[in-house]
Amino acid sequence: MKYQNALQWLIAPLFVLTLVATLAGLWPAEGTSFPLTTFRGEEVTINARGLYYWDTVSMVAQMQANDLVTLVLGLPLLAISFWLARRGSLRGRLMLAGTLGFILYTYITMCFGAHYNALFLVYVALFSMSLFALVLVLMSIDIPTLPAHFSATLPHGWIAGLLFFAAAFLSLAWLGRIAATFAPGAIPALENTTSMFIQAMDLGLIVPVCLVSGILLLRRHAWGYLLASVGLTKFLTLGIAVSLMGLNMARVGVPVSVAELVIFPAMALAGVVMTAILLKHIQ
Repeated sequence: MKYQNALQWLIAPLFVLTLVATLAGLWPAEGTSFPLTTFRGEEVTINARGLYYWDTVSMVAQMQANDLVTLVLGLPLLAISFWLARRGSLRGRLMLAGTLGFILYTYITMCFGAHYNALFLVYVALFSMSLFALVLVLMSIDIPTLPAHFSATLPHGWIAGLLFFAAAFLSLAWLGRIAATFAPGAIPALENTTSMFIQAMDLGLIVPVCLVSGILLLRRHAWGYLLASVGLTKFLTLGIAVSLMGLNMARVGVPVSVAELVIFPAMALAGVVMTAILLKHIQ
């Protein structure tokens, strides 16, 4: 209960500011895109409309896809999981932690990846509030007793396998993109950003968490159950968002690889199934 009082002061403004950020990103605006050559020599097309005026068409397709998923899936999950958590539900707390992880990941990327716009301080506030709310939710879970809340028939191997596959796929995909920049005269595909911030976050945070949670889950370790539960709920939203990003990029004429159009949706579907199985096995 001591954490719930602090949480409610964070969740309410978090919900409102996320709603504002997503609606502002999706709000239609008029303008004409124009080509631009970056100082590194990369040919990009600037969006030139709406909140994401100075971002490239490719980046806007991704950010607006994420805005849509956050609006229609992330915010309802945030409200429902917080309501369940307040009623003492372990499922609710695990879902809330995963949803907060998705929001945290989203607005870290917006702080550092989106071109500066009028909502910069909103992104910073969402980054900060989702981080501290996630910490409070994790502190409210009695980790040593967590394995006892899961049934013995939980498919540990299948869940760990999905986490290992996600780690391997992200590592190969992002290291391949980074390795391409090592060729003499190669122009990094940065899409008007200063560095590969998504790749840095995935390789430095997501991949290690997938590996550690998978290993600990196979060993029936309490932290394995926690990290896997939070990770799968996060992938439920993030996987759908990334899948929609690829489709939206293809819609606006941005080249998208077959892997992005096939593997990411397949991983998202597997994430939905595994999340449902995991939550079902909580006693």
